[in-house]
Amino acid sequence: MEKIASFTVNHLKLVPGVYVSRKDTVGEEVITTFDLRMTAPNKEPVMNTAEIHTIEHLGATFLRNDEEFGDRTIYFGPMGCRTGFYLVLAGDLDSRDIVDLLTRLFEFIRDFEGDIPGAAARDCGNYLDQNLAMANFLAARYLDNVLYNISEDQLVYPE
Repeated sequence: MEKIASFTVNHLKLVPGVYVSRKDTVGEEVITTFDLRMTAPNKEPVMNTAEIHTIEHLGATFLRNDEEFGDRTIYFGPMGCRTGFYLVLAGDLDSRDIVDLLTRLFEFIRDFEGDIPGAAARDCGNYLDQNLAMANFLAARYLDNVLYNISEDQLVYPE
């Protein structure tokens, strides 16, 4: 079997950033998958499931309600390795095209207080596994370490 594209990225050189993971064509529409890498793989601790779950609930809610990207949002969810998230958007986009969107998204998560959208037994299959304080902290860290001063090496996968 051929190795899939995401397993060909050199995770030993990968730093937190915003990367185009892949582009696919469905009919005449290009679909862009972004790698929102929040922790340095194999160097930093991974995120725990509770904060990932909270970021997912808040992120999906924000993205699907965004004026510009709401209708273009196909998927937002965690990576199995727990070092970041995948964001799938309709359109032929590059990493720089979504830095403003991601800044607004992670500011929303950083500043969020109150009841987490969809965190109820009727709405979610594991509604008790949430950690808003850590989601706030991780969002602030991603903003400070990546999004507010993003550099080229945080926008393009390493060789």
